[in-house]
Parts: sequence; C-alpha cells; structure tokens
Amino acid sequence: MTALSTPRLLLRPMSASDAEHVAAGRPPDGVRWAAGYPSAGERAAATRLLNTCADTGDPSPFGSYEIRLGEDGQVIGGMGFHGVPDEDGHVSIGYGLVPSVRGMGYASEALRALLGFARARGVACVHGDTDLDNIASQRVMAAAGMRFVEQDSRLKHYRVDWDGPAQE
Repeated sequence: MTALSTPRLLLRPMSASDAEHVAAGRPPDGVRWAAGYPSAGERAAATRLLNTCADTGDPSPFGSYEIRLGEDGQVIGGMGFHGVPDEDGHVSIGYGLVPSVRGMGYASEALRALLGFARARGVACVHGDTDLDNIASQRVMAAAGMRFVEQDSRLKHYRVDWDGPAQE
C-alpha cells in the first residue's frame, strides 16, 4: 500500500507492527513522534486496527494512516477509516493531531486527501462526527467538503456523498 501525499504531508498506511507500537505508546526505531503522540484516540484506533487484522484480516486500504510532516517525516497525528465500506459504499472516518500543530490547516489538508482517495476507490459516502463543542473539528470537516447532517445529544454528524468515482 502506498502513502498519500499532499503539499505538506504524507499519509502513511499503518501496518499491524506500527499499530502495536502506537497501542504500546513506544515509537519504532528510527521513527520520530511529535510530543503528545499517540493520543488516547490514536491508541484506540491502533487497537481497532489490530483487532480487525486478527478477526477479518488487514483492511487495507481502508485502515489507519499516520499523518507525517513532509519536511522531516515526524508523526503528528493519525487519520483513517473505521472499517471497510459497507454494502452501500458507506464508510466512517476519524482523525486527530497533536496539539502543537493544530490550527495550521494540516487536518483539512489530510482529510481532503483521504476523501479523494476514498472517492477514487468507489466509496459512495463518507461519514464523520465530532463532539458538540469541538468547533475546530467541525471546521475541518466543512473545509474538506463534508456537510453537517444532524446533531444528537453528544455529537454533530457530517458526511459527503458522491454519485461515482472521481474522474482521472
């Protein structure tokens, strides 16, 4: 599986070995993690990836990705799918960045790349959600082209729909 590139970032697919390191909170040899990585959410995503690999096999390319700075390769967060698309072509995503790089547009840039990747693979709809008070995450999803669809007592829900794959 190849990485996704943006002007400033590299979204590197996470292997089971990478996920084991994230779940344990210890970087692999030669990999630099930004302060604050992995968060509790990143550890949960790594554990989910490991469980999926054990239960049904590697979900690639619909797994987790490390978000790395293109300039030096430092891991600043994670992003990925919560599983393979369902029978209707719907998939859910999640993401997070370390606090020191928030507000720089990295999350929107990475999410646009992941959405384009999903669309090119025939995904019909991508879902995401965020806490009611997480205005920054709401702005990220809107900036990446997702639209607000509903709110419940805990979360705001966003999605993007396509009629077909992107034309190359």
